[in-house]
Amino acid sequence: MHKYCLLLLLLCVNALADTPITKHIPDAKLVAKARLSVFVFDIYDASLFTPNGQPTFEPPLALKLSYLRDIEGEEIANRSAKEMRRQDRVDEVTLAAWHSQMRNIFPDVSKGDEIAGIYNQSPSCVFYKNGEYIGEMREPQFCNVFFDIWFGEKTSAPKLREIVIQKQQSTAVGARD
Repeated sequence: MHKYCLLLLLLCVNALADTPITKHIPDAKLVAKARLSVFVFDIYDASLFTPNGQPTFEPPLALKLSYLRDIEGEEIANRSAKEMRRQDRVDEVTLAAWHSQMRNIFPDVSKGDEIAGIYNQSPSCVFYKNGEYIGEMREPQFCNVFFDIWFGEKTSAPKLREIVIQKQQSTAVGARD
């Protein structure tokens, strides 16, 4: 029995071993995982990784979204811009430029796809889809506002933020519009 437990543990460790997250954050540890649902629709599972496994929202950190439905890249960019606007921390000209860049970065996703966003200490934000590089933003203000979509005080998913702060695992949290 112990051999099987050890094998399972090694498989789990290796599953994170050579990922974009560990490339940027070698000692990355899962802080929390939660499912975002809107009404009765499951959207994605969100997982936060930090170097020490503590719920910090300072770089370096990584957010992995594992999609549970098909979503067009244009919709991901539009929703991200809407959530950034909600935070009331950036002017419309800057937001429009960011929106254009996000439309070029974020691809269409299908159920089962993953997008990882890594907020480096440089500071920049690097994005991967299913382990493949898809783009980068080198603006510290963008990175702060972007990751606050999930972790800022004005997030539209405060339950998800609370789960992360309390280092919990959850099956579903809702979002308000």
